[in-house]
Amino acid sequence: MSTWADWLAAQRTAREAAGLQRVLRPRAAGDDLVDLANNDYLGLSGHPGVRRAAADAALRWGAGAGASRLVTGTTTLHAELERELAGFTGRDAALVFSTGYHANLSAVTALADRDTLIVSDAHVHASLIDAARLSRAAIRVVAHNDVAAVRAALAAAGDRRALVLTESVFSVLGDTAPLAELAEVCAAHDALLVVDEAHGLGVLGDGGRGVLHRLGLHDHPHVVMTATLSKSLGAMGGAVLGSAALVDHLVNRARPFIFDTALAPAAAAGALAALRILRAAPELPARIHERGAELAGRLGVPRSAGAVLSVPMPSPRRAVAAQAEALAAGVRVGCFRPPSVPDGISRLRITTHVGLDDARWARAVDVLARVVADSAAFV
Repeated sequence: MSTWADWLAAQRTAREAAGLQRVLRPRAAGDDLVDLANNDYLGLSGHPGVRRAAADAALRWGAGAGASRLVTGTTTLHAELERELAGFTGRDAALVFSTGYHANLSAVTALADRDTLIVSDAHVHASLIDAARLSRAAIRVVAHNDVAAVRAALAAAGDRRALVLTESVFSVLGDTAPLAELAEVCAAHDALLVVDEAHGLGVLGDGGRGVLHRLGLHDHPHVVMTATLSKSLGAMGGAVLGSAALVDHLVNRARPFIFDTALAPAAAAGALAALRILRAAPELPARIHERGAELAGRLGVPRSAGAVLSVPMPSPRRAVAAQAEALAAGVRVGCFRPPSVPDGISRLRITTHVGLDDARWARAVDVLARVVADSAAFV
């Protein structure tokens, strides 16, 4: 009989043979690398105003919230952040969580049960996949951005309540969902459309208000929005936005909200400061698209709808090698391999940043153009 140690060793050997072994690489504060792997699209994590707000909150409130939101973990900072997030995105109400992952878990598991049908796009984030599984609902996975398949699944749902899960901007390919069509289908079948705006908030829409706001779906009664505070807003945490009745239901039924310690005050204050900076500088998202178009042109790949540029690699090993080559030249990029990519194609995942000065951005683009050209030779 094999031991747990034998099993763990065999699992690692199999991952290494497939080129899928991952390791943690701690980074030092203030290193000189150009970081195009993180999701701090607007550079607000390092903005002096955001840093000061987070530091002041830590000094005033302490390092942590100290309890769950329903005990004593809710501070005036959380309430301010929720009010301003709702106002910025055009929703009636918002509820803040410790992570975007928890926001998606809460939205789905509190709305779905054994008597619910969940129709999920094949490319949704792992947090939505896990949420659907934990809800114990019946799950129908449909082809990416296939509105007809969603319509057919809802038509076959019978009397069951139904949720449709998608993202506004998909985290790997960087493409957008047909949200207007999906909302129309959901309204026709009295289903809820749950849209993860993690990569839309701060990037698309009027002043970065997201794709739902741009399409006029921000107050649609059949649309629920989720978001993260760890990307364009440069902090951490997540949120669910919708009607006051929805938020009331989540406060009372969402287990990740009820049993998790509240978002740290420093993170709440940082996200709030970043949101106010974005509101005061609505031109920031446009810079993302200018730089994204430049980068896509140099790398010879299609432009992204958002801030994520996906560059296919010939194999998982070549993706790792290309990432290492870029790192050696001073540029950090992401490397996505199965099972993190929904279509099984390994990729470099490069994020567009507006917090870099022009010289550092130009040098990074030159490095990546060379790395991608080298990788093409392996096809």
